[in-house]
Amino acid sequence: MKKRLNRVPEITIYFWIIKVLATTVGETAADFLSVTLNLGLSVTSYIMSSVLLIALFNQFKLKRYVPAIYWLVVVLISIVGTLITDKLVDDLGVSLVTTTIAFTVVLLAVFVLWYSSEKTLAMHSINTAKRELYYWVAILFTFALGTATGDLLAEALKLGYAQAGLIFAASIAMITIGYYYFQLNAVLAFWLAYILTRPLGASIGDLLSQSTKNGGFGFGTVGTSMMFLSIIVILVIYLSFKHKKRASLPINQQN
Repeated sequence: MKKRLNRVPEITIYFWIIKVLATTVGETAADFLSVTLNLGLSVTSYIMSSVLLIALFNQFKLKRYVPAIYWLVVVLISIVGTLITDKLVDDLGVSLVTTTIAFTVVLLAVFVLWYSSEKTLAMHSINTAKRELYYWVAILFTFALGTATGDLLAEALKLGYAQAGLIFAASIAMITIGYYYFQLNAVLAFWLAYILTRPLGASIGDLLSQSTKNGGFGFGTVGTSMMFLSIIVILVIYLSFKHKKRASLPINQQN
């Protein structure tokens, strides 16, 4: 029987670096498109959702992990997740407290349905279309929830981008310590960290891009987006070569 390939990457330091960078781009790119280019949240949401669906179609069609395609989907889903929250809060007037609670409930429901159907939420077992569908839906709502949570602390509670970022970084550090030293469940640790890297990345993005009068460094959405996108591209190219080299080895030498 042919072994089914995992459709997502292994969890390494590169995974987390690109994840944080992608979340930062999601925040700054959404602001660039909707505000700087004056497309508005609705038009930007329609455009980016369409592009995301095309990228997802290609991802499912491949039925295996390809670094460039996978991370393209992550960047796009980061942008769309940000836009969902921004649309609810800025255009429809839903409070950040309400969106945070609502997305938490929705994400928990996705995990419950996923586990009830597949009996696992583990990253290393995303090897069927059904599991991958659950995976991407969960990812979308982690971005939406992370955006709401980050804005709640930084803006609604007026902690500021830097202080909010430190809180999320400290929370991730505690999860890491819990996993390595106190036997925190690996799947739980992964998803908690995945959720928290979204507001961490968003806080970094806002800190760099927002004007100094709003508590930022004033680099702008264009400069911040291009800087982080460049780093993502470099890392993805490196991972693509590494993945290709590993795939060319005999199976008994790939681990």
